[in-house]
Formats: sequence, structure tokens, C-alpha cells
Amino acid sequence: MPTHLNDLNQPVADPGNWLLDPEVIFLNHGAFGACPLAVLTAQNDWRQRMEKQPLQFLVREMEDPLDAARATLAHFVGADAQDLVFVNNATTGVNTVLRSLNFRPGDELVVTNQEYNASRNALDFVAERSGARVVLAQIPFPFTNLAGLLDPVLQCVTSRTRLVLIDHVTSQTGVVLPIGPLVAELNRRGVDTLIDGAHAPGMIPLNLNQLGATYYTGNCHKWLCAPKGVALLHVRHDKQTAIRPLTISHGANSRRTDRSRFQLEFGWPGTWDPSAALSVPAAIRFMGRQMAGGWAEVMTQNRKLALAARKLLCEAFDVPEPCSEAAIGSLAAVPLPDAPANFGPKLPYNEYPLQDFLREKHRIEVPIISWPAAPKRLVRISAQLYNAFPQYEKLVKALKAELPGA
Repeated sequence: MPTHLNDLNQPVADPGNWLLDPEVIFLNHGAFGACPLAVLTAQNDWRQRMEKQPLQFLVREMEDPLDAARATLAHFVGADAQDLVFVNNATTGVNTVLRSLNFRPGDELVVTNQEYNASRNALDFVAERSGARVVLAQIPFPFTNLAGLLDPVLQCVTSRTRLVLIDHVTSQTGVVLPIGPLVAELNRRGVDTLIDGAHAPGMIPLNLNQLGATYYTGNCHKWLCAPKGVALLHVRHDKQTAIRPLTISHGANSRRTDRSRFQLEFGWPGTWDPSAALSVPAAIRFMGRQMAGGWAEVMTQNRKLALAARKLLCEAFDVPEPCSEAAIGSLAAVPLPDAPANFGPKLPYNEYPLQDFLREKHRIEVPIISWPAAPKRLVRISAQLYNAFPQYEKLVKALKAELPGA
């Protein structure tokens, strides 16, 4: 194991530790993550234990190891275990909070133009149902001033603002937003915050207790490299009585007094496969052991590679770096030349034909993102320990081949 940051020309971790197709250059860890074989083995062990005696495991045995997994995750993200529950994904976390709150006509819900589409859809749904009004704050990209980046959000907050929904790391542009000062100011004004931290766990250091957001949700299957189907929902202790799971089950009328109603309701949503949640500690241990400096070095290494790759792309297409290095974690987005007419993205996943060409002709999986709207577009790169700098050099070569004159 290296004792210093690895040369970027070689992967830090053995790509064979993942099931990723070795014939494909996978530069899209940010979409759905990728789970190491060792963690999938741990998940399979939990599944075998469950299937050996389903009633024994689900009814009599599951709660203790699930509590232990939750405690491990809580420690990792700087939270108290009693304030954290497992949900399927960050979109579920956002929906859970929004659909638990009772908005009224005249209430204002602030969101930014860079909010993840699924979360924005959930906000629009509850606003339409309740008569609340969605207020859109425009955050620029590219930008030069990180310190004042979220001023447009505060400018949208009024006495009628009930909630601010904002990404911690934006999906389209890969920007780590400076949400700490924003949350502090909104707390001072008595405005609740729902932080969509889908990309944050495992990408950037977290201390949810220190952050103080009212609600925070984040995926474990992305940068944490846990199996698909597990995320965290953190609810500040003073707000937990109002938050109910999307599925109301046995916990709603449980007579147990040994744990909070919040934990009772989210702990048993009905028959489910808890193996992904139970495997979170294995993911935290595995990834943390890939570098001598543990998770801090893993995050630093991924960021170093993302910055180097971004610089390469910007130089190749003669565009200025669209934001400061301080705004980058393990994702980075770079503007590309405009798409030709009638060459826009396809539904349902907003893929451009260019993304298809890169995958089918060059065996490179990387997203091409419409921003702020077609024909404008970005290429968004991810950096994980199985990636190395020469892969991004191949991406530049492929883009040059597909974008004549660029």
C-alpha cells in the first residue's frame, strides 16, 4: 500500500477489485457508483444468512446488526446514530421529507436551478398539491467567486419561506457548494434546510452535527462504494416527530419504548432486503484500507485526479476552468462546443448521441450533460481509485475525433 499520493498514471487500487468491464473506460462513477467485489461478498453473506432462516433473521436477529451498521455510518458522517436512518437512495430521502411536511398556500419553497431533476420533480409535486410556491434561485456556472455563490439563494428567502432545498454537490456541474454558511444563516432566520447530499458521503468530509441542517440525505452506493439500494437520511432531533417514512408499517403503532418512533417506523418498512444497508460497514472498511492515510487520503487522491483531468480537458478545448479548484471534489464538468441542431439529448436519461458514440465507438463511459440547456453541453468526469490519468487522455482523443474542429 502506498504511503503517499500515488502517481496519477496508475490506479491506486487494483481495478480487478471491481466487477467493471475491463474493456470499458469507466469515467462515470458519479452516476451509480461501483461496488467492490469484497463488499458484494459481504452482502451475499448477509443474504445467505437471511435466506437460511428468514423469520429468525428478519424478526429476531436483524435489528442488532442493522443498529451496528447505522452506528458505523453515523460515525463516518459525523452524526448521532439516533438521528440517522437508512433509506433506499437520496431521491427517497428527499421525497420522504417533502411528503411528510404540511405546506400551505402562500408558503414558499426555495430551490436552485442546479437541483437534481428527480428532487426538483418531488418539490414541484408537493408544491402543486399544497398550493405552495416554488421560488427558483439562479446559481451561475461557470463562476469565479465561490464565497458569494449562494447569495442568490438568500436573496430569494422571505418571511414566507418554509424550506430551502439545495444540493451539497451538484449533479450536472459537479460543484461542491459552500452550504455551511448558508445553513447557519438560514437557521438564524428560522428557515428549514433540506440538503440533497447524494454525492457527498465518501467524496468530501462530512460532519452533519456540525453542519446543523434540518434534513440531510446522501447515497452510500456512490462514493462510499456500498451496494445499490442504500442511503442515509439524517433528521435533526427537534424535527423527527414530523418525518414519517413513505411506507407506513408496523412501527406506526408499536408499543415499544426502547427506541424512538422515528427509529421504529424507519427500521421496519415491511419485508425488505437489508443486505445493502448491512454491508455499509464493509464498504467503509474496504475503501478506507486502499490507502495508508485512510479515507482522508482516498478523498484527496480522487480530488487530485479529478483536478488533473479537468485541466487536461480545459487545455484540450481551450476553455477556462469553469470554477475554482476549491469547488471541486471527485467530479468535474467542462464545457464542450455546442451540439449541432437537432442533436440534443434523448429521454429518459438525457443522453446525447455524443455519449453513445463515446461508449460504442471508443469504449468510454462518460456523461454528456445539457447545461444550461441544449445546445449547450458539458462533459462530466468522475475520479475513483480504479481510474488513472491516461484514461482521460484517451477521452480527450475520442472527443477530438467526434468533435471536428474542436
